Amino acid sequence: MKENNEDQMLTGAQILMRILKDEGVDTIFGYPGGAVIDIYDELSRTDIRHILVRHEQGAVHAADGYARAKGKTGVCLVTSGPGATNTVTGIASAYMDSIPVVIITGQVPTHLIGNDAFQEVDIVGITRPCTKHNYLVKTAEELAGVLKEAFYIARSGRPGPVLVDIPKNITKAKVPFRMPEEVNLRSYKPTYNPNQKQLQKITGLIAESERPVIFAGGGVVLSKGSNELTELARKAMIPVTTSLMGLGAFPASDPLWLGMIGMHGTYQANMSVGDCDLLLAIGVRFDDRVTGKTDSFAPNAKIVHIDIDPTSIRKTISVSVPVVGDCRLTLDHLNRMLDQKEIGDLHQRREKWLNRIGEWKKSNPLSYQQGDIIKPQYVIDTLFKLTKGQAIITTEVGQNQMWAAQYYHFDRPGHFITSGGLGCMGFGLPAAIGAQVACPDKLVVDIAGDGSIQMNIQEMATAVQYSLPVKIVILNNRYLGMVRQWQELFYGKRYSFTAMEHAPDFVKLAEAYGAVGLRATKPEEVRPVLSEGLASDKTVIMDFMVEREESVYPMVPAEAPITEMLLV
Repeated sequence: MKENNEDQMLTGAQILMRILKDEGVDTIFGYPGGAVIDIYDELSRTDIRHILVRHEQGAVHAADGYARAKGKTGVCLVTSGPGATNTVTGIASAYMDSIPVVIITGQVPTHLIGNDAFQEVDIVGITRPCTKHNYLVKTAEELAGVLKEAFYIARSGRPGPVLVDIPKNITKAKVPFRMPEEVNLRSYKPTYNPNQKQLQKITGLIAESERPVIFAGGGVVLSKGSNELTELARKAMIPVTTSLMGLGAFPASDPLWLGMIGMHGTYQANMSVGDCDLLLAIGVRFDDRVTGKTDSFAPNAKIVHIDIDPTSIRKTISVSVPVVGDCRLTLDHLNRMLDQKEIGDLHQRREKWLNRIGEWKKSNPLSYQQGDIIKPQYVIDTLFKLTKGQAIITTEVGQNQMWAAQYYHFDRPGHFITSGGLGCMGFGLPAAIGAQVACPDKLVVDIAGDGSIQMNIQEMATAVQYSLPVKIVILNNRYLGMVRQWQELFYGKRYSFTAMEHAPDFVKLAEAYGAVGLRATKPEEVRPVLSEGLASDKTVIMDFMVEREESVYPMVPAEAPITEMLLV
């Protein structure tokens, strides 16, 4: 880091801009207000791009989508009080998915804190459970150091959101400024390099195993370890499954790909984990939607767990070999150690195992029957074929999310952006906006449901204002589909308050925002509507009137082992 040896007299707002520039920030997503008016005044004098969202939740989701697509820390800026509280859902989503975002909130002047002043909330207290760390800046002199620490903490170790709450008087105060030196926090020292003895155990297990499986998660994507993962799988002839967050970490076109694991995972992925003798879990946290009944998860396997966060290891599942370290670095070490180890002909040893997996793939593949009414799977399948798998896909949450995970096949990381841990409805559209800002030359598509898209539909105005050619594919079944599916299967088809009979006309709504609106009501209209919408250089809503009571299969009932799936 460059060090400026000459003190300058700068306001807090000017110091903030200096730090943002030093951190390489080129885009901020935000919404102005009184407590941050001095920051916005200073921001107008910089070349940092500001994207004006229509709701502060959208700002955090957009910064989240930007971070995932760009591979750098996202930034959002909001005012105090309701501006700050509106960010909480977005912060919690980023926290659950380990996404590096710095959230800058305005606060009332320091002398008013605790007096119930206008638009005062204790946002530090509110967000403490759902941030990696947060700060209330108490003096203008400490602002620069706090901001540098915030960016360092957000992106290092297991990434996550960090909030910095800045009182209004601190943004106005003028103090001496010197660019801080390299951040060095005594109490925070993430472990990046793995223990070599533990890695030797893993190479031995790989050489001995007959039925190994790799289970990769979002940690592989975040560490940029996809190439190393693919190298390991091919070198050791180990089939690969991933969590929802791990989609794209391993190419779906590879013969070793099993598909996604878990509640709506593929038959072959769930059965393989159920029968494997070695499970290499890399960058995962063993979410309940993945494991099902935990005491029946991989019951015959020795489990290796590699993760940069030591608190994730053995939290849910007992493991044989724990390894704390960066996923990419650990995989790189493993690959080099395997090159030096006599492991015999793994192709021959794995043949029986891979043949068994092949039989599972044939017996119960993902499938659907397209009839007279549009099947949602057909829409995703056609979208994949038309885009050749090259699009960045964001999703809302629910059935649309699961069908996207099942039928859009991801060959590269950073192309599937979804709220995995929190399962936040309303995520997809603002996340798509963030991804489109990050990658202006790429096609970005939000796969949505008619319920979820309405959670943050106001961000259509943001997309249109900034000429962002985001495409929204709505699988419109006039239900809160995933809840309806559970009501069908487990509550005697008592569809209690899940019907969405009075949804807006999405075509007219798109046009009202100044976007393009298209609709398909018959199967033969699906491909033409998708082709026209994808070819447009404008923001587009494509409304597909799909089979109302179509369900997502396979499905593992709650608390059941993942090998006990409902297949139809």
